[in-house]
Amino acid sequence: MSDCPFCEIVAGRAPGAIVYEDEQSAALMDIYPVYAGHTLVIPRVHYENLVSCPKDLAAHLFTVAGSLGPAIMEATGGTAFNVWTANGEDAGQRVFHLHLHVLPRFPDDKFGLRFPKGFPAVKDQDELEAIAARIRAAVQI
Repeated sequence: MSDCPFCEIVAGRAPGAIVYEDEQSAALMDIYPVYAGHTLVIPRVHYENLVSCPKDLAAHLFTVAGSLGPAIMEATGGTAFNVWTANGEDAGQRVFHLHLHVLPRFPDDKFGLRFPKGFPAVKDQDELEAIAARIRAAVQI
């Protein structure tokens, strides 16, 4: 897709600081890093999100991310790392080409998810089971 920045990078038509490449994926430095070493793992083929991506390719992307995490920690002095993806605008997705963030973490780095007021609060087991039943009914694997 010519309007997709990640497609442009993997096609060689736009610059990108590539960390890793194989036939299915590429990993590149995020141009808006949270911390130095913030890396994005993307499929070479355009898929909008994790839902539209074939399962074997999604598994490969997570394998690559898991292998890059320790290397990113070593290169940056990080002590841990996160892997995450946003699927849809309400989840924070801004570039609609599937990408996994691999983010090095540091002691007291102050980055993290913001939980809603009142978290954590243990839910009633009957309520959890009711939600679980609805999810089981909707699963299509």
